[in-house]
Amino acid sequence: MTSLTTHSPWWKTGVIYQIYPRSFYDANGDGIGDLQGIMHRLDYIQWLGVRAIWISPFYPSPMADFGYDIANYTDIDPLFGTMDDFEQLLQGAHQRGLKVILDFVPNHTSDLHPWFVESKSSKASAKRDWYIWQDGKPDGGEPNNWKSVFGGSAWEWDAHTRQYYYHGFLKEQPDLNWRNEAVQEAMYDVMRFWLDKGVDGFRVDVMWHLIKDAQLRDNPVNPDYTESQPTYDQLLPVYSTDQPEVHAIVARMREVTDAYDERVLIGEVYLPIQQLMTYYGAQNDGAHMPFNFLLVRLPWQAQEIAAAIDQYEGALPANGWPNWVLGNHDNPRIVSRVGESQARVAAMLLLTLRGTPTLYYGDEIGMRDVAIPAEEMQDPQGLNMPEKDLSRDPCRTPMQWSGEAHAGFSTAKPWLRVDKRYRRVNVERQRDDPFSMLSLHRKLIELRNSEPALNQGSYTPLFSNDQVIVYRRDSPDGDSFLVVLNLTSRPCRYRQSQQPYLHGQVVVATSPEMEDTIISENIYLNGDEGIVVRLEHRDDATT
Repeated sequence: MTSLTTHSPWWKTGVIYQIYPRSFYDANGDGIGDLQGIMHRLDYIQWLGVRAIWISPFYPSPMADFGYDIANYTDIDPLFGTMDDFEQLLQGAHQRGLKVILDFVPNHTSDLHPWFVESKSSKASAKRDWYIWQDGKPDGGEPNNWKSVFGGSAWEWDAHTRQYYYHGFLKEQPDLNWRNEAVQEAMYDVMRFWLDKGVDGFRVDVMWHLIKDAQLRDNPVNPDYTESQPTYDQLLPVYSTDQPEVHAIVARMREVTDAYDERVLIGEVYLPIQQLMTYYGAQNDGAHMPFNFLLVRLPWQAQEIAAAIDQYEGALPANGWPNWVLGNHDNPRIVSRVGESQARVAAMLLLTLRGTPTLYYGDEIGMRDVAIPAEEMQDPQGLNMPEKDLSRDPCRTPMQWSGEAHAGFSTAKPWLRVDKRYRRVNVERQRDDPFSMLSLHRKLIELRNSEPALNQGSYTPLFSNDQVIVYRRDSPDGDSFLVVLNLTSRPCRYRQSQQPYLHGQVVVATSPEMEDTIISENIYLNGDEGIVVRLEHRDDATT
């Protein structure tokens, strides 16, 4: 192992671990995960080797969208604990060398937030302009054709003040008016409140939604819409999202964050690559990392993924740091998308690409989406569009800690059902099994943490076809690794085409039996296999 001479911030070199607090661990026996539950599991998180935890919202909320409808930005919902609990968690994490990233939800509040209650009270309210209120059309119709992400219209009629208000998501989630400077300052103060407490950064929810077209023009019809898609996709949201003025807001958020040492600003941005890149900021003054969801959305096909990686790497602005995501609380789990065997290959891809990986809780043990019967469905996206089968509940089920009742998540019936395979798929069973998914993740994370070539080094694509992706990672200090991944269930051969051929030893493999073997001109992999090879020497001729 060698070390780089230049200092890299923790968010570049470490792995981020997303925790959905309702489903991580229940410490008080009410069937819902909580902050004390996360505290109880910090030793496991430290053992896994990740550098930071990102915690989904735990603020006071009516829970119309399970915490993404916030009624108070600077407190803790009693469901999850108290401010003392949070401060203990923060202290406990920092004592273990773990960073804590909070979910920041600035686009909308709960309709029960005091700001909206006041805004709704009268057209003359001092906070009326804190939200987006609009008269109807002359015939009384809605101001424009914008749709809600969760189905139906994005406009809600208020009979009391006889205007519509805009909500990009649920009607219980009115959008803030970020064109109002008082709103901006109030939200920057929220950021400072948590930064002063010592949090290490924010993941900013729906960052690209923050500013809307000043003229509120109709969105155009999507010519490629199909009936299987959400109704939101019937229109192209060119006026309701991704407005040019949003970048000044993001730059200001970055300025607030940078006033504190070694903090990070991450943006949730679901946009094509070229638009995504603008969220780094014209002068690298935007988000440190706009989330890259390519691996979440692309078909699991080797050439398509290899091309997308190269396109992403080529589009990055100077000094823009890449990042990769395989799953989160809004998308089907990787095991359910590509199968258990390929999920091992996917883990190797995630943890060896250049850039910061974000790992979704439970993916490290191979948790899958769980079928949730209609009568048990909780997610408003699924409830509002039942015919579309869009519920996110299947990927939010309780963490499987052990073979005990309720997978060791709680002593009570959990808020969502547990996967019936939990007795076979759990942390306790996999922890000491060298062939388990958990052991593979821990081994990859440990290697990544210890090798500058993997956590900071360059990325060079070498080969791809309809089965295999091959690339190398190189440290300026000379250490190099070769990564060969078979994204199919069929055996494959990678034949090195340039001499002198790369030589080295397999240090991590999806099939541990391959570890310690020496590679030569021809590399043979069975289906669903991947290897990381420590190269004997660096040969620039091959790059």
